[in-house]
Amino acid sequence: MGVEKITDEEQLSNVDKTKTSDSIVIIPTYNEKENAEKIIRAVFALEKCFHILIIDDGSPDGTATIVKRLMQDEFSDRLFLIEREGKLGLGTAYITGFKWGLAQGYEYIFEMDADFSHAPADLPRLYSACADEGYDLAIGSRYISGVNVVNWPMGRVLMSYFASKYVRFVTGFKVHDTTAGFKCYRRRVLETIDLDAIRFKGYAFQIEMKFTTYKCGFRIKEVPVVFVNRVEGTSKMSGGIFSEALFGVIKLRLDGWFKKYPKANENNN
Repeated sequence: MGVEKITDEEQLSNVDKTKTSDSIVIIPTYNEKENAEKIIRAVFALEKCFHILIIDDGSPDGTATIVKRLMQDEFSDRLFLIEREGKLGLGTAYITGFKWGLAQGYEYIFEMDADFSHAPADLPRLYSACADEGYDLAIGSRYISGVNVVNWPMGRVLMSYFASKYVRFVTGFKVHDTTAGFKCYRRRVLETIDLDAIRFKGYAFQIEMKFTTYKCGFRIKEVPVVFVNRVEGTSKMSGGIFSEALFGVIKLRLDGWFKKYPKANENNN
């Protein structure tokens, strides 16, 4: 029997709004059958209660089937799934997740990879930076205290590290890990940013969201984390994604000069 696909809007309106957490962790997936159940269980094993939203881009390996089994058998009240037709891009997956999280009333909305490159044990530290210390965006940073990357080829480490240096140089944006994908947003940030105007899909999406958060006047903290290269599954990195980041930065710099950004105190307390 085939799986009926419904639109993102229908999935937003059909979810049970009863919840016992103020936090949703958005995890995009594509062919993550080796990691999906493990990462879900690891997050749910934490003392702090987090909910999880999986955004699956039509994984042919059955990732969504694994998630649906866990939803049905064990985690119907805190595990959620949106299925999309095909690979539509990391940025659009997160935008879909942000809108879902806002519609469901979550106060803290996280980005996280499925492959354990981001340690679930660090989620409470990002949460604390926002919930306890009052920051609006907490970034799990590989480069705030040296270079904390494990099992990456040296060429990729250097490429990532100097890409962040390049972003800082071009934009004047004082974040050390500009391409980091492990983050916690307070909802007021995502309510202020025009999510439909975010243009990039890959690494440049991560840069654009941080830069926009900064230009809107929100407070940002980098929390040091150790990034561990995936053990199972296949990396989704491509040269095209990285090139988008390098050239997209110039467009962001121009936006910084000419674009009017909404300000945090205009829409929020």
